[in-house]
Amino acid sequence: MSRIGPTLEALRSQQRTALVPFITAGDPQLAVTVPALNALVRGGADLLELGVPFSDPEADGPAIQASSERALANGTGLRDVLKCVTEFRASDDQTPVILMGYLNSVLAMGEGAFAAAAAKAGVDGAIIVNLPPEESKSLRNALAEKDIDLIMLAAPTTSDDRLSAIDRAASGFVYLVSLKGTTGADHISVGEVNQNLARLRGRTRLPILAGFGIKDAATARALGEQADGVVIGAAIVSRMAALRADADAIPEALYRFVHDIRQALDA
Repeated sequence: MSRIGPTLEALRSQQRTALVPFITAGDPQLAVTVPALNALVRGGADLLELGVPFSDPEADGPAIQASSERALANGTGLRDVLKCVTEFRASDDQTPVILMGYLNSVLAMGEGAFAAAAAKAGVDGAIIVNLPPEESKSLRNALAEKDIDLIMLAAPTTSDDRLSAIDRAASGFVYLVSLKGTTGADHISVGEVNQNLARLRGRTRLPILAGFGIKDAATARALGEQADGVVIGAAIVSRMAALRADADAIPEALYRFVHDIRQALDA
C-alpha cells in the first residue's frame, strides 16, 4: 500500500481537507526542487505533486507550460525527477509524493522499468494526463506490483459511464478537473465544481481531489468544503517563476503561500 490511502483516511478522520501543492521538477533549477518540496511540507502540504517536464503538456496552461520549458532547458528528465524524490525521502519518509506527467516519458523508459525506479525512489502515485482508462491496464498492473497508485482524471464533461470506468481503473484517489480548460485558468465556478463533485461522488469509491484553477485561499476553502482535497499548481509555479532570479528566496515564499492556504482550510 502506498502512503496516499492512509494519509487521506487520517485527514478524513480529522475532518481536514488535503492540501496538495504542485511544482515542476527542475524549475527554475534542479537544485531548488527538493528545498521547495521541504518548504511546502513545512507550510502544511499533506501530499506533493511533482511535475515531470514534457515538451508538449497539452493539459497545462501558460504558467506550467513555461515551467516545463525552463526545466527541459536545464536538462531535467524523468531520471532526474526520480533522483529528487530519492533526495526528498532522505529527510521525509511520510509525505506522499505523486508524479504528474505524460505517458510519453514513461514509455521511453519502459513501464516496468519506470515502476521499479519510481518505487525505489519512494514515489506513491502517478497521474498520467494522456492515459485513458481503457488503455491503462498494463501500466496500472506494473505500478500496482510496486504499491504505486495510478490516479485518474475526471473532467466536467465526463459521462457517467466513463466516470464508472475511471473509478475501476483508478486507485489512491480520483482527480477532478475543476473546469473546462487547462491548468491556471481563471474562470472557475465553485457552484459548478460542487455539482460535479456530487455527481462523481456517486460514481466512485475513492476520495476526490479537485484541481485546475485553484489560485488562492478563498477558492481552496470553498472547494474544500466538498472535496477531500485541493490541488494548487499554477499559482505556485508562477510565484517560483517571479523569483527565479533570486532562487534562494523560493522556499520561504512557498512556505508562506501554502501556510496561508492551510490556515484557511483549517479555519
